[in-house]
Amino acid sequence: MSSELNLDIHGKPYRRGIILALILFATFSGVLMQTSLGTALPTLMQDFDINLSTAQQATTWFLLANGMMVPLSAYLATKMSTKWLHFISYGILMAGLILTAVTPAEKNMWVMFIAGRVLAAIAVGIMLPLMQIVILNMFKKSERSVAMGLSGLVVGMAPAIGPTLSGWILDRDHTILGLTISSSWRTIFVVPLIVIVIAFILTPFVMKDIIPNKKIKLDILSLILSVVGFGLFLWGFTNVAGDGWTDFTNVLLPIGVGLLVIIIFGLRQLKLDEPFLNIRVFKNRDFTIPSIAIILVTMAMFGVEMMLPTYLQNVHGDSTLSSGLTLLPGALMMGIMSPIAGVLYNRVGIRSLALVGFSVLLLGTVPFVFITETTPTALIVVLYAIRMFGIALTMMPLTTSAMSAIPLDEVTHGTAANNTVRQISSSVVVALLTSVTQNIINTNTPAASLQTENPLAYGSKIIAASMDGFRASFAIGLSFAVAGVLFAIFLHNKPGKITKGAN
Repeated sequence: MSSELNLDIHGKPYRRGIILALILFATFSGVLMQTSLGTALPTLMQDFDINLSTAQQATTWFLLANGMMVPLSAYLATKMSTKWLHFISYGILMAGLILTAVTPAEKNMWVMFIAGRVLAAIAVGIMLPLMQIVILNMFKKSERSVAMGLSGLVVGMAPAIGPTLSGWILDRDHTILGLTISSSWRTIFVVPLIVIVIAFILTPFVMKDIIPNKKIKLDILSLILSVVGFGLFLWGFTNVAGDGWTDFTNVLLPIGVGLLVIIIFGLRQLKLDEPFLNIRVFKNRDFTIPSIAIILVTMAMFGVEMMLPTYLQNVHGDSTLSSGLTLLPGALMMGIMSPIAGVLYNRVGIRSLALVGFSVLLLGTVPFVFITETTPTALIVVLYAIRMFGIALTMMPLTTSAMSAIPLDEVTHGTAANNTVRQISSSVVVALLTSVTQNIINTNTPAASLQTENPLAYGSKIIAASMDGFRASFAIGLSFAVAGVLFAIFLHNKPGKITKGAN
């Protein structure tokens, strides 16, 4: 790839391999932040003196802000210079990582921690769809599946490897090249910060203006409706874990109002000549069906990935490193299979690939529904790796299929729409699973008096309550895999199917 010269929008040559490497590494470090705190939740709960549902906000608020920013990415990518939009995004991510890393470990400073997470999420909300838009503009339709497969290392492998990296950092101090890396949760943000600083410095010299720009007016009302609608909707779901599904003020009201505003936002987009987010792309069946399937595979992935580290630490008593290493083979499987899946997509088509992928995902998830406190760690390693194999076969090929179904001049809106539904689904499923697990644990927790009267019985009931909660969340993850198998049947199976007019 690096040997072929392309021309940017100014007619200047660039090497797409170098640019691809830059955006892959930079975006990887940003997306890593989605799940990097999975193994750190018990540590955060202890240091900040907070419960599980509050600690989980470190992830849900990240996904919330991420989801709110993605719709804006289509406008920014079309309006702004590709080079300087990357530069600004990397700067915002640096600020977020630094703010989070320096937050004092005090309960009343948790807001500062979340603020840093939100800043980082804003940057990633721009970077992720921007990466895909750049790839779609740099590569011909016959090469996109392989290039998008490489981007699967970011979309799939980064969230998968996040818990492992955090577990390694939190286990003990490490010395690398004479430098001591502290075991503090703060260090989790140092590795991606180093990568982003390098990308920030290189961007003015390496990045080129690849995405065609045009002068478009920002529809302020659409921007407000987007932020308010998606913000309220996702905020309502983030409150479920702490307040429960019956809370009107903090859960039902924001979800309902947010959904109403989103509908108004959508209707407005259909009336505008130059919409803020062109949702007309969903009229294309070959875009919409894969996009829905992407929602299902995303929710199935998070259905186990977000809860498994907590299960391993709280039930098995594993260290952060051990729980992270348990997930490592699955993360490596994702990294190995994502580029291969891109090649298979060209040869067998999306329906066959998705059917196999979702079926493997389903088979790998079923045993988690029956997991116990004595389930061998070795079995969990194998099952998790099987799940990630199935996810790798589906996630980026589905994205490639969706993007290939629309013309090149619509890929900015198509990518924004695709990533919006994926980020919303991520936020919803994390809030859903956390709330289900926490509520079941709270409901089945024995009376405090039993701890004094019969400590062994109290401990046994606590573990049983935790297992009921984890099994319920894993069952929800299984339901998404089942739905994915059924949905894959409706995909068109023609390999590399390209809609007329797509480049």
